[in-house]
Amino acid sequence: MLSKQKKNQGDKRNRLLVSVTVMGSAGPIRFVVHEEELVANVIDQVLKCYAREGRLPVLGSKPDNFVLYSPIAGTEALSPADTIGSFGVRNFMLCKKPGLDKAIEQDAAPKMTRKSSGSWKTWFNKSLNLKISSH
Repeated sequence: MLSKQKKNQGDKRNRLLVSVTVMGSAGPIRFVVHEEELVANVIDQVLKCYAREGRLPVLGSKPDNFVLYSPIAGTEALSPADTIGSFGVRNFMLCKKPGLDKAIEQDAAPKMTRKSSGSWKTWFNKSLNLKISSH
């Protein structure tokens, strides 16, 4: 019992219940962080919670691809080196970095190979030949 009391007395850092809304997701993610926690670490925690809960759309796991916004900061993204408690708010919004969507789409776009394009064409031609020959 004494060890628990000493442990609680030794940790005098304030904790915050933060709510982070992810763009495109159904609802906010809520969790407790220390107010001295860096914004970069909070982004990482949000991505881990989001993935663990199996939410959609799938975001990925690279914190460098995302920015965190605060209602007080307006349209300026929070610096990853700032502490989360320095803003005086508990509600945030997580978004992908601007211009990143196009790069991800280009990388994720399926590339048609000659073999795959030939196979569907062959199937299409065979299906047409079957219909024509049945006259």
